[in-house]
Amino acid sequence: QVQLVESGGGLVQPGGSLRLSCAASGSFLRINAMNWYRQAPGKQRELVAAITSGGSTNYLDSVKGRFTISRDNVKNTMYLQMNSLKPEDTAVYYCNADVQERIWQRANNYWGQGTQVIVSS
Repeated sequence: QVQLVESGGGLVQPGGSLRLSCAASGSFLRINAMNWYRQAPGKQRELVAAITSGGSTNYLDSVKGRFTISRDNVKNTMYLQMNSLKPEDTAVYYCNADVQERIWQRANNYWGQGTQVIVSS
């Protein structure tokens, strides 16, 4: 079984920064794509940023230039550096990953439990 555990959320003032982490643990062969999603109250969950195993990235338009996704394949950890935070970034942020657990087996998709980010003065 694979576990994804997020950390780093909290309360920050507008214009501030936070760094989220997502650590994968358990028994697996490799982690393919990793993603950060968020869900604000009353809204649908949306994809914020994505990173492939090779390091290619994609971002939601509203966070481009402010957020940076990265990963450490040795530590099996993904990060989201969030700068110039705005109140509209307030949401629960979720880690998501495609994980191949066994050779010859297709990857399974896993979610973390989420970490709350509140941007408010």
